[in-house]
Amino acid sequence: MSVGGFDLLEEPWVPVRWADGVEGERPEQVGFVQLLSRAHEIAGLAVTEPPAHAALLRVLYALTIRVTGLDQVGTVEEDWTERRQDLWDAGRLPASGIEEYATRHAHRFLVFDPVGGRPWMQDPRLEKQCDPAKAAGVNKLIVTRPAGNNHAWFRHGSDADPDLPTVSDAVLNLLVWHYWGPAGRCSTREVDGEKTASVVAGPLRTALSYHPVGASLFETLLAGLVPPRRSDQPGEDHCPWETEELPDPASPPKEPKGPCSRLTGRSQHALLLVPDDDSSDGRGTPTLVRDAYITWAHRTGRMARDDDFLIWQISQLGNRYARPADSGRALWRDLDALLLKDPVSSAQARRPTVFSWAAELSEDLGVRALGFEQDGQAKDKQFVDASTPPVLGFVEERVPRTSNPIARLRALGESYGFRLDRALKRAWTTYVRDPKSDADAWTKPAAARYWPAAEEQFWAVFRSLSRRPGAVDVGFDHKEAGGAFLRHAEAAFDEVTRGVTGSQRGAKAVFEARAGLRRTPKKDPHQG
Repeated sequence: MSVGGFDLLEEPWVPVRWADGVEGERPEQVGFVQLLSRAHEIAGLAVTEPPAHAALLRVLYALTIRVTGLDQVGTVEEDWTERRQDLWDAGRLPASGIEEYATRHAHRFLVFDPVGGRPWMQDPRLEKQCDPAKAAGVNKLIVTRPAGNNHAWFRHGSDADPDLPTVSDAVLNLLVWHYWGPAGRCSTREVDGEKTASVVAGPLRTALSYHPVGASLFETLLAGLVPPRRSDQPGEDHCPWETEELPDPASPPKEPKGPCSRLTGRSQHALLLVPDDDSSDGRGTPTLVRDAYITWAHRTGRMARDDDFLIWQISQLGNRYARPADSGRALWRDLDALLLKDPVSSAQARRPTVFSWAAELSEDLGVRALGFEQDGQAKDKQFVDASTPPVLGFVEERVPRTSNPIARLRALGESYGFRLDRALKRAWTTYVRDPKSDADAWTKPAAARYWPAAEEQFWAVFRSLSRRPGAVDVGFDHKEAGGAFLRHAEAAFDEVTRGVTGSQRGAKAVFEARAGLRRTPKKDPHQG
């Protein structure tokens, strides 16, 4: 353990949840070495901010590839899947691989490195290339805090006298900036005599990231791996902390050469954390961060957006884009896009690549969706975090698409939700006799009633379906499921309109619009 630098390999900083029945020491936070060594005893990460959770998972996937030797089997998929299956059967990550990797790169996992000059996932050159008097500050670094002149919604603080974050919080938020960082104006950085203060958005900006989840962190990490592509160049596939030289900020970013660089080397932002020396412990290791530099990493160019954990879909103009995080959209509405091999909607949504490979390991894997509802520039809105029970037993390869109920069930739930919205708008317009009047007074409370009930209905039907591989009839009744969603829509409609049915005009408006909920549904397209 390096004194004074805060060693991420050994110092406790990653929050974890231990599996039930684990004996011995169970610290709330662990370093990378203990996390990997005891991944089979850890239920999962306990990182509270969803974008930090998803970012850390990508780092852990890359470390898993390294310590297991999956980066040494070449680009032949059969060899890779066989090696991964052997690891799965072993039930834990190899101790020898963890020890060898940690020893070889021990000097590259220091949060503060004034001697070696390579702090982890940071650029030490910012101390000279940026104006120290205009550093971003820790309130800017911690994405849940108000900074500058922004309003304080959840906590009070000021840039002049901020609450200093722990090193753990600072590093987790550093990762959020690398993956979800905003575009636009940033701290001025001077390189080769030229000053620039503009940055492009991070690689996951606005996106919702989908991850397979197992019974332990060990299963989650192996299930989250994707084999190398035949065009990859394993010898040039490096994580940022593994490279011999820091990247040239005056040059365009280099495209990834393999799985590890795709997972960890796509940032558009450069950061540097400044330790609070007054917080040093008995070994001289700072425990708090006093300041932070945040600026652009590359003056020109940007990498092509590519990620194995996103749902990719096609816009009306024919452009490919990642499905955005939406705090108002429940995860069950994405399930068909996660499980079916081919697109099933007008958006031509394609499932994340990772799910094609995760399903080969186990059908008892669930899904965790993690993201940040944002605009494409600098406005952050709300975190998104949702989970499913085990669902990968229903990937299209296991259950033929001709009888797969997931898309039909999702479509039914959504169609009655949309009918409810239209019916309420029609009733409102008729009742108030003002076509420009907003129907939110009815549609929003109705949506708050319908969509949670529809989600419960979806999972109730889902749990009753057969998991038999190759099953022709999985036990899905389209008419019965539609009737259940209809009853939830009618209940929500009646609840929000009850207050106006005492008048003749209100009763007439409600009666006529309610009939729209029961119009004859379209024939199930999956039946002959």
